[in-house]
Amino acid sequence: MTNPYLEAGKIVNTHGVRGEVRIVPWADSAEFLRRFRTFYIDGTAYKVLRSRVHKSQLIAALEGVEDVNAAMALKNRVISIDRSDAKLPEGRYFIQDLIGLPVKTDEGAELGTLSEVLDLPQGQVYVVKGEREILIPDVPEFILNIDPETGITVHLIEGM
Repeated sequence: MTNPYLEAGKIVNTHGVRGEVRIVPWADSAEFLRRFRTFYIDGTAYKVLRSRVHKSQLIAALEGVEDVNAAMALKNRVISIDRSDAKLPEGRYFIQDLIGLPVKTDEGAELGTLSEVLDLPQGQVYVVKGEREILIPDVPEFILNIDPETGITVHLIEGM
């Protein structure tokens, strides 16, 4: 069964004295997280009263978090969003839905499973673990097809 919640970021600090929190997004951007009216922290729903983007982080005021002490209690907690509230464009997928998918080459060779997606300054890199670990840049020349039902098809070049 698919998890109804998607991990979307981490509360890294407080902001000011009125209980606002700083969230580092694990999504494409902090702006993406602004669309959500409810965050889930350890299974508890927190209504988002207001939010804004500041230096690639999201500053959010959450219902019931009235002061800096209450905000501090949430530091280092992971925030999640309801999967049903998150609509992605065609051909885009949530990383946690891809982890564990089988990866094969365009020639049919089984390489292993996707174990991790690294978010590097140059872009994302897929980590495939099988007989050996293979790092594959997330670019159309290498990632040919992604199907959450059947797996990922890649094209490898010599040295990969």
